[in-house]
Formats: sequence, structure tokens, C-alpha cells
Amino acid sequence: MSDLVKSALPGARAEGLVSIEEMGLSGMVTLRVDLSAAGAAIAQVTGADMPGPRAISAGQGCHVAWMSPDELLILCDHARADAMVADLTAALEGQHHLAVNVSDARALFRVSGPGGALRDTLAKITPADMSADALPPGEMRRTRLQQVAGAIWFESETEARVICFRSVARYTFDLLAMSAKPGGAVGYH
Repeated sequence: MSDLVKSALPGARAEGLVSIEEMGLSGMVTLRVDLSAAGAAIAQVTGADMPGPRAISAGQGCHVAWMSPDELLILCDHARADAMVADLTAALEGQHHLAVNVSDARALFRVSGPGGALRDTLAKITPADMSADALPPGEMRRTRLQQVAGAIWFESETEARVICFRSVARYTFDLLAMSAKPGGAVGYH
């Protein structure tokens, strides 16, 4: 059955002011829980510290992103997502929580290129402040990507990740590609 599992836009890639590529199958687990009481369980399962607001913590083969005061998004290998849910459920036994594998409901893109062009490309499609002071590497921002919901975080000054719902993956990819077209440089960042 694993032959049937495909990412939203297998092999999608665009080149322009920056490079955009769909990252393939990615594991994503959403966890709703009282974050003030779940730190030990998160550390036990992921090896990551509890991230602060808008932060992302690196763990053992995964990242844990703060999404809201009672929600985390755990990014891991696609094949590990179901086990991650089971491990979280066991570690949080007795605590009110919800852990769900949302991997196949999301799409993940890598956007890379020179820092200014990268931030300008993203700034054209979101109302969020894309300046380095407002969104430094290691922080995630939930926002709008024109007409759809999404999230953006910078891995470094030259590489960002964009996440959206799978149902709008083509729209998001095309939006990013259009924003990165040669001749569209604005030189703001």
C-alpha cells in the first residue's frame, strides 16, 4: 500500500530569484495539550525541548514547532509519524490531549536563495513581516499565503520552509513560483 502514498506535487521545482521545491513526503503530527504540563513527555518522545512561542526545537530526527498556546506541530520522517502518535499517546497517558498524524493533509516546500531575494519573494505573498528582526531563523509564523492558510519558518538566512494544506499545494507552489519570477526583484530586504 505504501506505493500509493505520494506527496502533493512529486518533483515540483521552480527556479527564479529563488529556488522552490516540494519536499516530498514529510511526517507531521499535530498535538493539542496543556503545554505547561507536557514538557517531559515531549522530551521523552522527541528528544526536543519544549519550544517557546513561535519557536522550533530540534530533537532526535524531528523538530517540534510551537503553533499556539495549546498546540505543537512535530515534523518527522513520514514513516515515523504513526509511531510518533502512538508514543505521544503513551507518554501523555492520563493527560487530556489529542495527537493526530496530519502528514497526508499537508504539503511542505523548500524555498532557497540569497537572503534578500528569499525574504522579498515571501513578503510578496504574505501580510506577515518577513524582516530578519521579525522572523529570524528558528521561529515559525502562521500566516496567510494570499488566499490560503500557511506557515513559514527560516532554517537559515538562505533557506525557508513553507507549509500549507495539501488541497492548496498547487496554488501555493504556483504562487511562490510567480513571486520568484526573474524581473520581479524588489530589493526591499
